[in-house]
Amino acid sequence: MVKVLVIDDEQAILDLLEMILKREQFQVAVANNGRTALALFDSFKPDIVILDLMLPDISGHDLCKEITKRRKTPIVMLTAKDDIVDKVLGLELGADDYITKPFSIREMLARVKAVLRRASIQQMNKVFKFGNICIDFEKHEVLNNHKKVDLTLKEFELLEILVKSKGRVVTREFLLEKVWGYEYVGETRTVDVHIRHLRQKIEEDDKNPQYIETVRGIGYRFNFGE
Repeated sequence: MVKVLVIDDEQAILDLLEMILKREQFQVAVANNGRTALALFDSFKPDIVILDLMLPDISGHDLCKEITKRRKTPIVMLTAKDDIVDKVLGLELGADDYITKPFSIREMLARVKAVLRRASIQQMNKVFKFGNICIDFEKHEVLNNHKKVDLTLKEFELLEILVKSKGRVVTREFLLEKVWGYEYVGETRTVDVHIRHLRQKIEEDDKNPQYIETVRGIGYRFNFGE
């Protein structure tokens, strides 16, 4: 179930949003002040936050800044103010959308679902799976059968370029320039050595690679292994 944290100092708003969100099969936690909200954010780990700007202890803008600092989570700002400056500031601090009170239930649900869809698409671009391998580009983490693969920074950067160029041949010269930041004239063997180490860590049989294909005389191509 998708987790929603609702932060508002008006109990009537909390009760209303909790009711309609639960009716839509969301798991809901509510807070009526900033301190409680931060504690819930850490323990509940919501997938999206609905945040009122006007709170009794911490301003909504400061709370938005603190939330985005702790973990990237979609935020819908909720405010009684119809001031474009407040809305722009909220978006600049990391909010993904805003809605002004009074709001319709239909609009609120539409905004929440739209933000969740965008966040889901962004997350798909950050995580890539093939075979038993899962790559999280944001965390710089690779898992093989759910076990962490210990890659060097250069190995990870090579893998990222190859995966994001999947199906296309990438030359050794291009990899050398992009990963090392400058060209070793005649030293493309550096790339070959790192590719060999990379294969040993992610391929089932590094002598007969399924994913990282050598294109003789040119470079490498990433395949899905079908």
